[in-house]
Amino acid sequence: MAVRFGGRFSARFAVVALAVLVGGAGLAPRPAMAKDVIVFAAASLKNALDDAIAAYAKAGGGKVVASYAASSALAKQLENGAGADLFISADLDWMNDVAKHKLIAAGTRKNFLGNAIVLIGQTSAHPAPVAIKPGFDLKGLLKDGRLAMADPSAVPAGKYGKEALQKLGVWDSVKDKVASAENVRGALLFVDRGETPYGIVYATDAAADKNVTIVGAFPADSHKPIIYPIALTTASRDAEAQKFLTFLESPAAKPAFVKQGFTVLP
Repeated sequence: MAVRFGGRFSARFAVVALAVLVGGAGLAPRPAMAKDVIVFAAASLKNALDDAIAAYAKAGGGKVVASYAASSALAKQLENGAGADLFISADLDWMNDVAKHKLIAAGTRKNFLGNAIVLIGQTSAHPAPVAIKPGFDLKGLLKDGRLAMADPSAVPAGKYGKEALQKLGVWDSVKDKVASAENVRGALLFVDRGETPYGIVYATDAAADKNVTIVGAFPADSHKPIIYPIALTTASRDAEAQKFLTFLESPAAKPAFVKQGFTVLP
């Protein structure tokens, strides 16, 4: 079972969790004016989407405000009546869940981006490359430390990571050593700050943090394809939201996502 800020790790992990919620990771929802376009987006999109929003404004677009968190948390907020014009999930499951509640505008849903998951270590620790293959000794690598992951029971990055570790036959050996974060940026911070020696995050998250180093990439066939779907919500009544969606799907926005390592899907 995953460890959630318990035992001797509680104080330090709590500090990291608080930093994720209120600090530089930018995951706390920001206040918005009624005319703003509100985007609920997976935490891993922060750097790329912030750049895309800036490009949209530079091109003469209206005000867009993004709220970043785990896709699971954002989906539940939408289902509980939170107002947002656009939803970008880090997996198909949570978009399907929102669609099941009839909260997705017909004809607007598309598969938007692709990503990959990687194993990271803290740069200052000079971690050696790891050959990620069936039966690799992840438990031995961790020694007395823990493995940072987004919540593997609900958050897409954690679900992909768990699936890969199961496919590779090593999940059972490390499942009790997991330091579970509320989202993938939380897992990234655990490694960034040396709270855990290794973590599993998206390749795009690792690329955005100079304090972590990619030590190995998970084989693409060890987990389901990582797909970020995008859609307008049924609550959206603003033509500006449709304009922003069109912009995100245009060549003008592509560099913001490619720069961060995402694959822009056709």
